[in-house]
Amino acid sequence: MIDADFLKDSELIIQKLMKIPAMRALEKRHLQALLEMSEIREFEPGDQILEEGQFERSIFYLISGKARIVKNGKELATIRRTGDVFGEMGVIDGSARSASVFAIDKTVCLQTDMSTVESLYGDSKLAFRYTIFRGFAQILANRLRMTSEELLRSREELTQIKK
Repeated sequence: MIDADFLKDSELIIQKLMKIPAMRALEKRHLQALLEMSEIREFEPGDQILEEGQFERSIFYLISGKARIVKNGKELATIRRTGDVFGEMGVIDGSARSASVFAIDKTVCLQTDMSTVESLYGDSKLAFRYTIFRGFAQILANRLRMTSEELLRSREELTQIKK
């Protein structure tokens, strides 16, 4: 893993952040402030980004590349869209990381330490918290919808097998 601090001032990064649904509500000055509170991280193929079981208060937004989510040694999903978020569940409920994440190819992420966001005050704190937690709500709603559909398909398959 390489810290890519030199990318922080890049207009390209700001433009990519503006494409992330959860970030669209933020003004450009807020995005710049978010970059200042965050780190741009670059990972090589095979690098571990998150480790299952670790306690950490950071969330990650995928800027480019691909990563795989692994739980108990089994691949659960692939993250590939700009703006995909991971690491949010432990931030929401304070639990340990529920899965590991590994870079599939060269991957760039925005890592935001939520304790830094919590140290803000006034409108900035409210704007960041609102944006981040609204994004979490959208992500979790989508995941719940997909899980419900998968459960329904599994039940239908079980019904067919029993016949």
